Amino acid sequence: MTEAGTGQVASLAAQIGRVAAPLRSQVLDVLREAILTFRFAPGQRLIERELIDLTGVSRTTIREVLRELAAEGLVKTIPQKGAIVVSLSPEEAEELYELREVLEGHLAKKFVERATDAQVVALRRAFTQLENVVDRQEGTLAVLKAKDVLYELLLAGAGNSALRASLSQLHARVSLLRASSLSSGPGRPPEAVVELRALVEAVEDRDAQAAADAMVSHVRAAARAGIEAVRTSSHSLLATSR
Repeated sequence: MTEAGTGQVASLAAQIGRVAAPLRSQVLDVLREAILTFRFAPGQRLIERELIDLTGVSRTTIREVLRELAAEGLVKTIPQKGAIVVSLSPEEAEELYELREVLEGHLAKKFVERATDAQVVALRRAFTQLENVVDRQEGTLAVLKAKDVLYELLLAGAGNSALRASLSQLHARVSLLRASSLSSGPGRPPEAVVELRALVEAVEDRDAQAAADAMVSHVRAAARAGIEAVRTSSHSLLATSR
């Protein structure tokens, strides 16, 4: 096996069938995790027959899962080449973070203006769960899932369907960047917790501008880590291709 890297991903099949969930959902979760934890590297080609061998499922299931991963922004399909893991340039990453900064700053402000007291309490609860995940060092994927809960609460409280649609599309494109940022070093997840604590405290104070400023600071810190990780990955790919 060449492209998939047998030594790195040979355990994928062992992760399937352990829970009472539809097979396609299990395979989707396993391959998504392999991408977000960089067992499949950015730019790596995902060959159907190798994925079938790794997971032990049918070609039809693999194709359905690859389509779902493409919809999530984690893979893309290239004519005559097939599916590859998305790989962004540093310039593309910078543009996406600039857009995140604007949209998420606005999200924080709207949440303060529109959220109910119960939603503010739920946000604090979600943040505490994120803090616990980071303290227990549960890994990048667990941190991403905990952050997703927090963002979903922010979107619900902001009450803006257009903003939700825009951010949902953007977050699909930056999934790998978020993983890259959190994986950039052991200090990044605790730093993110500190940044998001400032956001939650501003929300609890009902200070819309302070909440927006805290969110922008968080996105900028994530951008520094994420873009540097993309640059490092790009240099590695260039060196490998020479």
